[in-house]
Amino acid sequence: MSVHHVVTGRPDGPVVVLAGSLGSALQMWDANVPALEEHFRVVRYDTRGHGRSPAVPGPNTIDALADDLVGLLDRLGVAKAHLVGLSLGGMTALRVAARDPERVDRLAVLCTSAHLGPASNWTDRAALVRAEGTRAVAESVVQRWFTPAYQDRARWVEMVAATDAEGYAACCEAIAAMDQRADLHRITAPTLAIAGADDPATPPPHLDLIATSVRDGRLLVVPGAAHLANAEQPEAVTAALVGHLTKESSS
Repeated sequence: MSVHHVVTGRPDGPVVVLAGSLGSALQMWDANVPALEEHFRVVRYDTRGHGRSPAVPGPNTIDALADDLVGLLDRLGVAKAHLVGLSLGGMTALRVAARDPERVDRLAVLCTSAHLGPASNWTDRAALVRAEGTRAVAESVVQRWFTPAYQDRARWVEMVAATDAEGYAACCEAIAAMDQRADLHRITAPTLAIAGADDPATPPPHLDLIATSVRDGRLLVVPGAAHLANAEQPEAVTAALVGHLTKESSS
């Protein structure tokens, strides 16, 4: 499907695509974009059923989300790009890197997992959201996104609550059915796996598994950050992304 996207930064720069978390819109990257724009043509997009991208009736899968990302590259005329994904966006980026390696230059995945069970956690959340809407889970979701020290929570609660219920639920079901562990060795793009030291949703061992299973991986654990490490510790995360993505491109 055609997802809503925004392109900023250097028109002649290498392309970096930012894929966001479950329950977020592309504004989740606001704190990181200015520094990235100095080096790259930055593409942000809303996952299907999130932000301004429509939901699609019927079951959702990580492959379908990967198709959306590759389709976006096709529409922009981009043969190969750097991919940066957080949580659900990281799962999507992992799938593209394993399935369509020729489309990925360098890869960075944040606060994500190749397998995030038990499946019942996600199917139960999907059922709750379909019955009561995304506001029913917004507070609890954001509580896990940030450490207790983080104060600016209200706007994030509203972001989750504004997400289409069916779009959110379908993505929950995609996560429930996902297991990419056996495919990680197929990823040849140089990979930076960033974990929040205090992330209760995808703690550092999930990122360590990715870093040690891909062909060329490195783990970075960011102190003072939970699940949305890019927003809670933007300077550290953005510096790490710029450093990783500006290294010599893979061939």
